[in-house]
Amino acid sequence: MVRDITIGQYYPAESRIHRLDPRVKIVCTLFFLISLFIQNSLLGYVVATIFLGAVIHLSKVPLKYIVKGLKPVVILLLFTVAMNLFLTRGGETLVHFWIFTITESGLRTSVFMAVRLMYLVAGSSIMTFTTTPNSLTDGIEKLLHPLNKVHVPVHEVAMMMSIALRFIPILLEETDKIMKAQMARGADFESGNLIQRAKAMIPILVPLFVSAFRRANDLAMAMEARCYHGGEGRTKMKPLKYHGRDRAAYLVTILYVVIIFVVGRFVPFKLWIF
Repeated sequence: MVRDITIGQYYPAESRIHRLDPRVKIVCTLFFLISLFIQNSLLGYVVATIFLGAVIHLSKVPLKYIVKGLKPVVILLLFTVAMNLFLTRGGETLVHFWIFTITESGLRTSVFMAVRLMYLVAGSSIMTFTTTPNSLTDGIEKLLHPLNKVHVPVHEVAMMMSIALRFIPILLEETDKIMKAQMARGADFESGNLIQRAKAMIPILVPLFVSAFRRANDLAMAMEARCYHGGEGRTKMKPLKYHGRDRAAYLVTILYVVIIFVVGRFVPFKLWIF
């Protein structure tokens, strides 16, 4: 289960998406996430599906990695679907049982919310799969650079985000090792009620926190020993520069946003309740 969490992992490959400037991938990901909320029609989600499928194909990231990244949000997904399905009222009543009522509006909203949540996770995963933590730090720092004028510590914020993202796979691997070690000693994490399972997690959490603090301290001492300082005056081995493919990616993303807005808002199309 722990191995199924793919947040923060980088998938090395030679693809057009990998070669894009990290600033382009961050901005285009934000545009894609926003596009999911500016429309609310079946045709709009069809356009979003085609765009996301094309990006996944160009990134050369296996589809199973994208699907694996959706597993940690299954509980949140089911909860969101259930809340919208049973609590949203409007339109004709489709099913009524005891205190539960499913209406056309509730079914429509729950399906669209489920698709929207899955696309949010998948779109964000593509960015982390195709961008190294160092590139992500440089991209965030460049995009937030204007905030330096109002004394926002942009470099420190970007570095903390990058370190946190880099530590996620490491801590997940550490958790998996600790769980296997505890299970070899006879620990049981599957049986019992919720309280018993929570108590069984204590032998995992304690060594995990100790390991995390030790890693953080080692990293801080290593950076301090190398006289690390970021921000103004620091040169970069690979400075970020826009190329033709980056401008093309911006144009394609802007065109996609315009199309999905027009199609999702102004093109009349209805299939049953959708």
